[in-house]
Amino acid sequence: MNLRIPGPIPVPNNILEAMAKPMINHRGPEFAELLNRVTDGLKQVFQTNNDLYIFTASGTGVMEAAIVNTLSPGDNVLSASVGVFGDRFAEIASTYGAKVEKLKFAEGKGVDPNLIRESLVKNPNIKAVLVVHNETSTGVTNPLPEIAKIVKTEFNKLLLVDGISSVGSIPVQTDFLGCDVVATASQKGWMLPPGLAFLSFSSEAWKAHKVSKMPKFYFDIANYEKYLKIGQPPFTPALSVMYSLDIALRQILDEGIENVFERHFDIAEATRNGIKNIGLELFADKSVASNTVTSVKIPDNIDAKLLMSTMRKKYNIVLAGGQKELSGKIFRIGHLGLCTHQEIEDVIESLKKSLPNCKLAS
Repeated sequence: MNLRIPGPIPVPNNILEAMAKPMINHRGPEFAELLNRVTDGLKQVFQTNNDLYIFTASGTGVMEAAIVNTLSPGDNVLSASVGVFGDRFAEIASTYGAKVEKLKFAEGKGVDPNLIRESLVKNPNIKAVLVVHNETSTGVTNPLPEIAKIVKTEFNKLLLVDGISSVGSIPVQTDFLGCDVVATASQKGWMLPPGLAFLSFSSEAWKAHKVSKMPKFYFDIANYEKYLKIGQPPFTPALSVMYSLDIALRQILDEGIENVFERHFDIAEATRNGIKNIGLELFADKSVASNTVTSVKIPDNIDAKLLMSTMRKKYNIVLAGGQKELSGKIFRIGHLGLCTHQEIEDVIESLKKSLPNCKLAS
């Protein structure tokens, strides 16, 4: 199966095999060595000296952790969204009682940093800005450096970043940009199965944590800090995925993080060029097109369900459909992790063959 969705992604065999190792005591010295080693490796990929914690959770779990550990009910929050996951970030904050001001941008477009500046000028009581760096629902990478410069340098607000599908695939200079919280999850560019999520936490985030009043138990980062000091998790970890994380990090760091970024750019360019060469139109603006997932407009005369079904049943290729309002209007090609040019060429060639047979009845 050529699984071309933006997560879970195909996992290399050597990383899968690492999961077959016997269980160990997660309160013992062997696990402490593993935990400390992978925490250090994750910091290198995050490009941070900030604290970093590993959760047994989905990406949404650490999005929730980012909110509840820094905010209180009634806090003013600015959400800049270009899709489903930006909306989710705002919904989590609202669910816990934050007063969320929403900046919603057209799908396929990126966040306009100038509008963030305008909102922060108009409402100086805003405590935090929420942004998804790479929005997989639309195939857009937001201009995080420009956003961070405004949020941190000009206004000194908390910056909470969903980097779930960008960290490890697209440059995220956590410390250089001043990001206070960055969240990501194992099933994306880390070449891992689902089950783990990672969160970096700055000194400013810790100051916010001290006064935060949102309820938290499983996601209380203070517990993760306390237990990390003794080489343990606060709760039972996804141990098999921890084994695979150890191998994946070694592979990423041996390749060199800049080389990993370049590889993702190259495969994204090949995907975009291939789509255009067979006469299809890209959905995301070129200036903000993601290097981890390519969104493609479905022509008006094409049956979207039949196209997806044909690709899966006839060519063994699984694509991602559009979400919510974009259902039936776009499809998405994931190319995170170790995606080869041959896999993308197979997708393009199969699309070329499928399209003539997937036209709507006139």
